[in-house]
Amino acid sequence: MKNELDSKFLLQVFDKIRQFGEKEGDKYRLNGITAFTDLDGYTLFIEDKHVKLSFGFHSQYHFDYEDREHYEKFEKKLKQIDKEY
Repeated sequence: MKNELDSKFLLQVFDKIRQFGEKEGDKYRLNGITAFTDLDGYTLFIEDKHVKLSFGFHSQYHFDYEDREHYEKFEKKLKQIDKEY
């Protein structure tokens, strides 16, 4: 996930958060990561306290974060979820 987002990886992690996470309204939470979709399900959102990722139609994505260190920690959390579940 360094320069280019691996959409298959992201979809796997999103699915694992939904399967194994705790449901809070329309959102799912696992290991400090929250995952949810927009109303029609075309855009996925994965976020923690410092990083927000939106992933949409045609594999378009956008990260929102202020500090590179926050992004790197976020990436590690996603990899950990993928590995553990």
